Amino acid sequence: MTAAGDHRGQIVGSPHSPPAEWALHWPSEDDTRAFAQRLAMQPALRNAFITLEGELGAGKTTLVRHLLRALGVTGRIKSPTYAVVEPHQAGSLDIWHFDFYRFDDPREWEDAGFRDIFAGPGLKLAEWPAKAVGALPVPDLAISLQAGDDGSRHARIAAATPCGLELLHGLRQDPPRTR
Repeated sequence: MTAAGDHRGQIVGSPHSPPAEWALHWPSEDDTRAFAQRLAMQPALRNAFITLEGELGAGKTTLVRHLLRALGVTGRIKSPTYAVVEPHQAGSLDIWHFDFYRFDDPREWEDAGFRDIFAGPGLKLAEWPAKAVGALPVPDLAISLQAGDDGSRHARIAAATPCGLELLHGLRQDPPRTR
């Protein structure tokens, strides 16, 4: 995993704060897995809301699967594309994996009880968040993925809240070396 040089955007309020965005290049799925494992070790993750954006095939669900495995989720991990949400449990941690690709009726938000899920504790992961704009809270971390022609992934991780800043700071501490 290598860090790219684009570090736009400073955290508001401090000219000496670290950047609130981080651009990464993952040459292989092993690098995606390594990132997910580092993210799983962050204490602030327990109550975080993370969005995952990118085209079909960009690696959003793959990243979520690696993260869930790293958190200790066992058994089959399926995409919530048709169900909209799949709940998971890792020890005492409640995890909610949303996929809003087929979400098109704002009434679904209330009818499905999503407001209660987002108001409660636990990790919330949402693919295709743009489909639920206006219903979702501000994400702590927004991860944008882009697939390269060679099977690699380009990721941009942006923090938007104090929790997100804590996660980003933890991820940036002693990042893994390039192979």
